[in-house]
Amino acid sequence: MDGGLFILSAVNTENKPASKSPTLALLALTLGAFAIGMTEFIIMGLLPEVAESLQVSIPLAGLLITGYALGVAIGAPIITVATHRMKRKQLLLFLMILFIAGNALAALAPNYGVLMVARILAALTHGSFFGVGSVIAAELVPKEKRAGAIAIMFTGLTLANILGVPIGTFIGQAFGWRSTFWTITVIGLIAWIGISILVPKVETSPSSLRQELGVLHQPAVHVALLMTVFGFGGVFTAFTYISPILIDITKFSANSVSYILVLFGAGITIGNIIGGKLADRKLMPSLLGILVLLAIVLAVFAITDQYKVPALITIFILGIAAFGTVPGLQLHMLNTAKEAPTLASTLNIAAFNLGNALGAYVGGLVIDVQFGGGLAAVPWVASIVTVVGIVFTLWGAQQQKKSIKA
Repeated sequence: MDGGLFILSAVNTENKPASKSPTLALLALTLGAFAIGMTEFIIMGLLPEVAESLQVSIPLAGLLITGYALGVAIGAPIITVATHRMKRKQLLLFLMILFIAGNALAALAPNYGVLMVARILAALTHGSFFGVGSVIAAELVPKEKRAGAIAIMFTGLTLANILGVPIGTFIGQAFGWRSTFWTITVIGLIAWIGISILVPKVETSPSSLRQELGVLHQPAVHVALLMTVFGFGGVFTAFTYISPILIDITKFSANSVSYILVLFGAGITIGNIIGGKLADRKLMPSLLGILVLLAIVLAVFAITDQYKVPALITIFILGIAAFGTVPGLQLHMLNTAKEAPTLASTLNIAAFNLGNALGAYVGGLVIDVQFGGGLAAVPWVASIVTVVGIVFTLWGAQQQKKSIKA
């Protein structure tokens, strides 16, 4: 999501891999993404343990999640601008050092305040890592495989949901929540070693900070960010409230929800890979197709959530459609801001998080005002949010056609 801030297109002019071992380099990036994703979501599984240990309320402990999200959204552009003279590989290694320090501090935190600072410190690396990592992943492979490479890196984030959080929660419950943060610290250290050894230094043409900031004046970049905010925002409009929907409407037991979320996680892993392959073939048509599928699945969920088996099938397909959009949205941003992609790519990661926050707010508003039936209306509204994303994507496709003709 550097002495500085390089031009993506200069790397692939000959359409050859930039690395003799792109697979191992991508795995190193994926491991870093796994560690960061695990840090982001792990507090959800350890809230009671953290609250009891630090003698704070559950809602106050929950603000550790909010603090992380704000750190991602605010820190992404600030870190990118502040480190603009660093080369990309050096920047990745620096980000991983901050990440390791943040999690080690969390493991040692004597009180709530220090833990919050540690969470924010780790969060500062999130947006820049995925933003810069996306650019590097695209540089490691031939041009026609760039979206697939980005998808591989983002697989670390999906696996963090499926494997990292459950395992981290188990470790924290068995040995104390601090042991989980020590585990993440070790994973981060291994990722740092992997990146330092396996990710190559790619020779590229430099772009200035002014050039990076200049792309933000391009209307096409603004549209690309809105595509991400609304296209992905529909996912979290529904997913934020998936537990009460499954319990109150579908009538699943509370104990069943965690297993159902694993099913959703399997879907997002598959969707991430499929989305990358489709985006490499036909970027905008495939992205539009996946967003249309997402809008349809969310609308269908408003009906199937009343029946257990159809609801399970819909949730699995929802996971596929949800993360099927991610590689395409990220690659579209790289293409749109190809003269200086680093800051724009990082801001697009922040846009994903903004979409998450917007979706959660809109869904909560629907429930609070009992609009159209309260909780039952949430999937319908989520579908509408996605349709707004489709409109912006159609706009982006038109802009792309005009730029090609020009």
